[in-house]
Amino acid sequence: MVRNSLKFVSWKDRKAVAADLKKIYQSVTVAESELESFENNWDGKYPTIAKSWRKNWPNLITLFDYPDEIRRVIYTTNAIESLNSVIRKAINNRKIFPHDQSALKAVYLAINAAAKRWTLPIRNWKPALNRFMIEFENRMPTNM
Repeated sequence: MVRNSLKFVSWKDRKAVAADLKKIYQSVTVAESELESFENNWDGKYPTIAKSWRKNWPNLITLFDYPDEIRRVIYTTNAIESLNSVIRKAINNRKIFPHDQSALKAVYLAINAAAKRWTLPIRNWKPALNRFMIEFENRMPTNM
């Protein structure tokens, strides 16, 4: 959302708008009031930003249900974008698939090949893993 919102902002206001948006997504309990504050500050100049956040608010607030340790891991999108890039490349190289199973196999093989190249650990993973174990103890294996 932040990256999408900054598309509408001029370069001279970019840092200030980004700082105000950061207050929204880093807020633990008062994210909606931070969004209202953002609207009061920037709606005159950039009304589409707050409108977009309001439109997507039901989806965005699910992020605030998680503790801070898990949120830090979730809103880091580089790994997700990298995976999407690998999948897109595998599909674009082939273009036509005889059936759904062959498309699924191509995606599976591309992900496996990419996983061998990924060597960097996920940032802030240990604290997030501890919170996952607490929040979802019945769904997390204990021998990790």
